[in-house]
Parts: sequence; C-alpha cells; structure tokens
Amino acid sequence: MRFLLLNQFFAPDLAPTGQLLNDVVRQIAALGHEADVICARAAYNGAPGGQRQDELAQHRVRILRTPCLPFGHGRAARLLSYASFYLGALWLSVVASDCDAVVTLTTPPLLSLIGTLLKKVRGVRHYIWEMDLYPDVAVALGVLAPRSPITRVLERLTNYSRRNADGVIVLGPCMRDRIVATGVAASKIHIAANWADGARVRARPLPPSGPIVVLYSGNLGLLHDIHTVAAAMEALGDDDRFRFVFAGGGARRPELEEICRSRAIANVSWQPYEQWDLLGTHLAACHVGLVTQTSASLGTLVPGKIYALMAAGRPLLFVGPKEATAARIIDKFGCGWQIDVGDSSGLVALLRLLADSPQLAADAGARARRALIAHFDLPDGVSAVLDAIGVKAVQHA
Repeated sequence: MRFLLLNQFFAPDLAPTGQLLNDVVRQIAALGHEADVICARAAYNGAPGGQRQDELAQHRVRILRTPCLPFGHGRAARLLSYASFYLGALWLSVVASDCDAVVTLTTPPLLSLIGTLLKKVRGVRHYIWEMDLYPDVAVALGVLAPRSPITRVLERLTNYSRRNADGVIVLGPCMRDRIVATGVAASKIHIAANWADGARVRARPLPPSGPIVVLYSGNLGLLHDIHTVAAAMEALGDDDRFRFVFAGGGARRPELEEICRSRAIANVSWQPYEQWDLLGTHLAACHVGLVTQTSASLGTLVPGKIYALMAAGRPLLFVGPKEATAARIIDKFGCGWQIDVGDSSGLVALLRLLADSPQLAADAGARARRALIAHFDLPDGVSAVLDAIGVKAVQHA
C-alpha cells in the first residue's frame, strides 16, 4: 500500500505532532508499505531533533517539504503560516503520486478538506487524525464566538470532512464525546492515545535531596491554565521545600513570567526547550510533572506531555477538568493527582502533603511507569493508529 500523510510539522522538527507522525511513518515503512509525507520547510521552534530525512528515504519514504511562512505564536503570524502551508500542501497533494489512503492531521486547521478532495476525486480512503479539534479550540480561546457565522461555517466544513472520512482518530474519550455530540457516528471514531518511547525515556530514582521540584516541560499555550499554579507558587513563596521549573515556551509563558515578577515569586526558574535526546535526563530532575488545561478546552485537546512524564516514572499533577482524558488516566492508574482549575488552596495542600510524605510521589511515579509500559508505550500507540487506518501489523517479507 502507498500512503499520503499531511501535517505542517515533521521530524526533525521538535513539534510533538511531527514526532508522533514520524513514529507512525517509520512503522508503515517497516511493514513494507510506501509513504509520502507532505510537511513544511519552516520549523516549529527551530530546535533540531528526531530522525534524519535521508535515513527515512532509505525505507521507501519521501518527504515533500513545501515553502511556507515561519510558524509563530502570535495570531497573525500563525494564520499566515497556516495559509501558506495549506496552499503548498494542496498543490503537492494534487501532483503527488497515486496513493491508496490519505491521512491528514490537524495542523493547520481544515487540512482534512484536502483529504476529502482526494477521496472524492481519486477514490482513495481518507483518515483524519485529530490532534486538536477545530473550530472548538478557537472558541475555547475566545477568538471565535460559539454561534458566530464564521464558527458555523467552520463547523460545517470540519464535520463534512469527518462524516465523509473512512475513519476519525482521536486522542481520548473526551475528544470522542465532543465529536459524537456533533452528529458524527461513534462507529467511525477510533481512540488512539498519544504515547512516549519507554525505551528512550526510562524511569530513574527521584532526586535524593533538596526541594520538591515541580516541572512544567513543553509548550505553555493559551489553553493551559497558569493562574491556579501562580497563586499556589505565591502561597508557597517562603517555603524552601519547593521549586517550580518551567522549561519550553509558548504564548502564556511571558504572561506567567510577568506574574512572577510582579508578585516577587522567587521559587521559580525558567529554561528553554530541552533537546529531544536529553528528555529522559531532563524529566528525571523533577519529583512531579505539572500539566494544566483550561476548563473551556475540555475535549478539544489532550496534553501529550503526560506520556513522557509517565515514561520517566514521574507522577502527574494535573490542573484541569475531572472529565479530561489526563484526569481519567490519573484516576484509573493512580499515577498522580487532579486539581480543579481555580483551586489553588487545594494545590497548595497537596504539595505540602507531598513534601511531608515523599514516598507518595515515588509510589505514584512507579504506577505511572507501569501504566505507560502496559498501555501508552510507543509500539502500542503506533499500532492503534495503524489499526485505525487499516494497516495490518504483519512484518513485510
């Protein structure tokens, strides 16, 4: 079989969607199939990582990179980057070799329309791999009004693609429930959770001494809560048992930095994105992995950083809705704690409990690692995606 896969980001770019797509493409090739990947030349954050393009080329994979404007976190920069990539991807899709199936991710939004077009014109199968739900994300951000004319048009377009697709892949039950509510048949929707590579990111003992390190690693975007965490940091500012570390970037990081400066919060430090090959060591330096999500974003996304933390044997501290997939994982496997958005006093009480009883974090971290290996390791996650797009997990002879 020959596959055409589309996403703005792809390895060696460090964008999480590009890394996940890279894992799937490698396995498609390992099973004896061919693949063309349409992606952008411009990087997500400029940091190198992942697999070299020439290495993939040895395995019947072509990487078709289209010029586009650089991706930025500002609204105008992001829209221009999306639009320029969309035009280039549309052209490459039209002139690309014939394929049996198309897989479209959701960067940029409405990328699935290209898959729908190819399905209608060429009769190929089309699968949508939903990393974020649109226009739901824009509504959650307040960029679009829930029932505005443009929101309704975007909803009709995205749901048209979903209803005409051969399958829709989502990251968790909260996303599935949201799509089903729009009228898309539940039988068409496949849950394939994101993953981490348990062989690359290994569990290590918790730091033996010093303060409790609470680490937020990755993008701190507009759909991540910061105010609950900031209030807790301020309340614990004179308690030298705690240290908060934020590594990465994102639209809300400057806002959080300014809050910390204005409130003289000193128990916090700031780091850049970590290199992909050093992720295991980076995560091992903390006691607890912090993950946040706004209430408005429920069902529009699933924070992928939870899986790397679980691989590292670190418990999850999730500030977000109880119905979110991250909270459900915590509840099912006992691998961390969920705090409602706005409940800074509850967060403070939990952190003080962990400082008084450090074995709680060690035990929850061990359960997180076991859950990752059993349910969310790289082979399991990739297999779930391949099953959804009709690839039989039989090694090519």
